[in-house]
Amino acid sequence: MQSPAVPPPSPPASPSPSGPSGAVTPVRVGVVLGVASVVLLALVAAKWGPLLSLDRSIADDLHRQAVADRGLTHANRILTDWVWDPWTMRLLTAVAFFVLWFRGSRLLACWVALTSLVGALISQGVKSAVGRQRPTWPDPVDSAHYAAFPSGHAMTATVTIGMLLWVLRRHGLSGPLWRVLLVVGVVSVIGVGFTRLWLGVHWSSDVVAGWLFGACLVALSIATYEGRALSRWR
Repeated sequence: MQSPAVPPPSPPASPSPSGPSGAVTPVRVGVVLGVASVVLLALVAAKWGPLLSLDRSIADDLHRQAVADRGLTHANRILTDWVWDPWTMRLLTAVAFFVLWFRGSRLLACWVALTSLVGALISQGVKSAVGRQRPTWPDPVDSAHYAAFPSGHAMTATVTIGMLLWVLRRHGLSGPLWRVLLVVGVVSVIGVGFTRLWLGVHWSSDVVAGWLFGACLVALSIATYEGRALSRWR
């Protein structure tokens, strides 16, 4: 008697580029951050009263302290103009580009530089489209130009530090040094936002938008690089 034919085993399902169901992935993080960015953008563009009142309250409280504590204000100006300035962040990106390029990771080098460029274009484009005025004071402690929303300092720091931490992790950095750099990165991203508020050149929602836009871009950039679309080039 002939035994029934056994069907061949089905090939294993290919993993989804977005990861296992329910897992936290760069794509999902990017989508959530993107939605939050768009919601905040809409509220600012619509001049939603409760948000504007909160912005004004925070700005007034911090400005009073900045005027009263000139030493701390001077320290914040050094941090925002030199340590966490967008050009300092771009210099770090340039250093990363050349290191990766000469180590042979040329696609990754170009990807980091491209993400930085896209971040700058998004920041300037949204600033131009929204055209939000910066806080004005009879006794300013610092000055800044062009539109306020989103904070270019906050967004540039988020994109730069986020991408550099990802690159270091991809190259196997771990242990105490990784934890130290992670803490330094988080403190820098939060710190640069605080300096912009302390110096009275941004509203709090400008800074939050810079963080959201920047983190969204980093997450989507990582997801795209790690996805199948670029696998044949690596």
